[in-house]
Amino acid sequence: MADKLSADDRSAHLASMSGWAEGDDGKSIRKTFKFDGFEAAWGFMTRVAIKAQTLDHHPDWSNAYSTVEVSLSTHDAGGVTDLDIELAKYMDTAASNTGGK
Repeated sequence: MADKLSADDRSAHLASMSGWAEGDDGKSIRKTFKFDGFEAAWGFMTRVAIKAQTLDHHPDWSNAYSTVEVSLSTHDAGGVTDLDIELAKYMDTAASNTGGK
């Protein structure tokens, strides 16, 4: 099991990650991704799903047409871990490669 990041470590990571914020629950990080349309949003989600499967670490997310809402937390650890940070950074790269904003 991954270790939960300290508040300072979590804040330091968030400071370097565009658009990511602390979740309202204090145990997650969140971001809203916007795309040009449904196909681009779905393509992003497909890329992330494949990566999440390789990490055995899956996002909580929802999709409404061109918007994907994401919340990341390592439930076994009770908060944000390095796995969440790794997946968040991958999501940022995947979004930029699919026209995400």
